[in-house]
Parts: sequence; C-alpha cells; structure tokens
Amino acid sequence: MTDRPSDTLLPAIEALGARLEEARGAIQPRFIGQEQVVDLSLIALLSGGHALLVGLPGLGKTRLVDTLATVMGLASNRIQFTPDLMPADILGSEVLETDAEGRRSFRFIEGPVFCQLLMADEINRASPRTQSALLQAMQEREVTIAGQHRPLGVPFHVLATQNPLEQEGTYPLPEAQLDRFLVQVDVDYPDRDTERAILLATTGSEEGAARQVFTPEALIEAQALIRRMPVGDSVVSAILDLVRACRPGTAEADPSLADSLSWGPGPRAAQALMLAVRARALLTGRLAPSAEDVAALARPVLTHRMALSFAARARGEQLSDVIDRVAGRVTGTIEEAA
Repeated sequence: MTDRPSDTLLPAIEALGARLEEARGAIQPRFIGQEQVVDLSLIALLSGGHALLVGLPGLGKTRLVDTLATVMGLASNRIQFTPDLMPADILGSEVLETDAEGRRSFRFIEGPVFCQLLMADEINRASPRTQSALLQAMQEREVTIAGQHRPLGVPFHVLATQNPLEQEGTYPLPEAQLDRFLVQVDVDYPDRDTERAILLATTGSEEGAARQVFTPEALIEAQALIRRMPVGDSVVSAILDLVRACRPGTAEADPSLADSLSWGPGPRAAQALMLAVRARALLTGRLAPSAEDVAALARPVLTHRMALSFAARARGEQLSDVIDRVAGRVTGTIEEAA
C-alpha cells in the first residue's frame, strides 16, 4: 500500500482533521485535561467501535460520555447497571395490550439500547447474564427479540464505564464481550494542575457547556473516510507481528512469553489496530499512520484481549509491561529497517 493519500482523499482528510480539532475544543470545557482519554474515546467512535472506560468512581467517565454524545450529535441513552438489572431492562420487551374493542395483541416496547450512543454506566456491577445481553447489539448492531431482528440506531456505539474489579459488588466481564470493545481506556487520577483547573471550573457560578460539532451523518462519513486512509506495508507488518507475537503456543509467539500468557488476542485485535492507527494519525495531524501509532495503541487495543498466566501473576508481572516489551521490539525493528 502507499504511505500517502491520493490527491482526491487529501482535501477530505484535511477537512476532517480540522473538524476533529474543533470537536476536541468543544469537549475541553466539560472534560478538562486527560487528552489521552479524550483521544482514545474519539478514536473508538471514528473507527466505528466501542470503548471501555476503566477507572475509579468520580474521575469523570460518565461526564465524558455525556459530553461526547452532545459534541458528536448522537441520540444517547444511559443505563445504570446494578446487580438486579435484567436483560429486558436493556433490550426491551413485548407487552400484551387490549384495545378498545377487546382485542389483544403484543406490542414491543424498545429498551434503552435503541439509540446511537449507549452509555453503559458501571457495566461490571450487573451479572454476567445481563452483561451478555449487549453481545449481539455490539457486534451486529441489531438485537433478536421474540424471533424478530430489530436494527439499532445508525451509527451505534457503546461507551461503557467500569469500576476496578477489586471493588466490592463487581463482576468480571465475559471474555467474548471484552473482545467487542475496540479499545480499553484507563482513566487515572488527574495531575495537580489539571485537578486545580477542574476545581475552579466546576465549583463556580457558571459551568462550561459542550456544543454540537458533528452530526450522525458526518460521523458516518468520517468512519468511511478513515477506512480509505492508506496504510503502509511496514505498518501492516507491525500490526501482524505484534498481534501474532502475543499468542502463546503458536509458531510466531514471542519466546519470552512462553509461560507469561494464558491466551492472546485474536484477529479482531488486528482489525481494531488497523482502524485505530488511522484515526490516531488523523487526530495528531498526519495523513497516514506510522509504527509509532502501533506502539501507542498496543495497550488500549490488546490489554482486554489477553490474560496473564497464573505463574506470571505469581511473579508479579503486569500485562501492560508484557505488551510494552513486545510492542517495543516489533516497532523498533520496523523503525531500524526504515
């Protein structure tokens, strides 16, 4: 593949880049600082995927999702996940109604999943059965209820917030559902200067408001444009090398990971990286992705698609360190060759 966009793509990519910069500026008054968190969330939307925001309560995860819905112009619904939440509370259900003439018929009442941006708040406080109700919706953009296929909004995205699993009242998400999230976004404590800005901005008489920059149609066009962005052969090789090196027990697995991983990422991880590196290049003002984008997105794309072995956990290894080590070797080799 070529490393540069064609002359016909160039104006569209530059225009989208300018609009995304405007969107970032519209988010900033409501979600101060944490540019990495904002960028990863935008990358998920631009790539047509879903994002899992992981962090302690009170760090602004819900506020960010609410702000993104406004800025991107998406019809949104919010579900507060609790232990007693049932699948029908998410998907909807059929009710038996009687009309004025005494005839009975079933009517389907749509659940909150029928929207364009679903905020799944504290998703891991619900039981695995309820969490799994989102599986078909996240993958196929439709749900099957009472034998009927019902399409969801276009576009359709899930931005879920998750509390750390060490907290009481949380359930681990099923691996199949985790794999449906394009990226995992770790939301940490803000630094001192950022927290000071938050303190001043949110405790005064007036609070910053978000404004709409995109429309659903514009977002769909942006997602189509992202897929047309060129990706160089070296970047494609870096993606494949990284993903395949993290699969224990395979011919291309990194030998140093032989007893560190229980399982590794599947092809969906490579697909996610392929889309995400394009979106990141655009957000950083470049017209085509590089190996540096692969390294930067290795953790967000792979962390929730891999698991440390018992022996690695006993040694105190961290999954983030394992990914960084492999990504450094893969992308370093590509840069040396260049």
